[in-house]
Amino acid sequence: MKPFIGVTSSMEIDQSHYAVNTSNIKAIIRAGGMPVMLPYTLEDEDLHQLANQLDGLYATGGYDIDPTLFDEEPHPQLGTIIPARDHFEIELMKRMLELDKPILGVCRGSQTLNIAGGGDMYQDIYAQIDTELLQHAQKAPREHASHFVDVLENSLLHQLTGKRRLRVNSYHHQANRGVTEPFQVSGLASDGIIEAVESKGHRFVLGVQWHPEAMVDESSQKIYAGFMKACKKDLA
Repeated sequence: MKPFIGVTSSMEIDQSHYAVNTSNIKAIIRAGGMPVMLPYTLEDEDLHQLANQLDGLYATGGYDIDPTLFDEEPHPQLGTIIPARDHFEIELMKRMLELDKPILGVCRGSQTLNIAGGGDMYQDIYAQIDTELLQHAQKAPREHASHFVDVLENSLLHQLTGKRRLRVNSYHHQANRGVTEPFQVSGLASDGIIEAVESKGHRFVLGVQWHPEAMVDESSQKIYAGFMKACKKDLA
């Protein structure tokens, strides 16, 4: 049987429809999973059922995140937020963490994952960091690997890819900042921006700031393969 993978969906301000980039769906299917798009719900019974029935959670990219979730006021450079998505995604992640079920977050998904774990983030790296930064919102095709990420040795990300340095694409202006136990930073850009976070206290909990679903390199495929392998263990 293929593992059921809950895929978080995006939404516009008018909240008239859900949407998931097809590259996310294809990445899960290609890795051997059965993707299931998730609606936003905060009903306790619904969250309980989702967390128990899903074999893994895949948190996709999208708009910005409500800063009040980590006790900050909105910065002038804060972009669009969809509060219903933020609350649902973080609450479901907390349930999945409690059950020690696999989670893979990409871009904004890595940020909501870090918040669910007790961390915080920059609302806008260019406005809130004084040092010179890389171009983190690349002006190149999505599959282009535009900058490097240094990987922590013996981390989950290192075990998955077998590399201490990765080339990744980049489409973000927000980024993780404070990371709390059992989470740790496992990937950094050369300018110090956190590019990957993971949990040392769970079987498979990984958030990457880039979009591996849009890339065709070996390391990206290994990340999805490792995620799916962890999800399949729950089917045994």
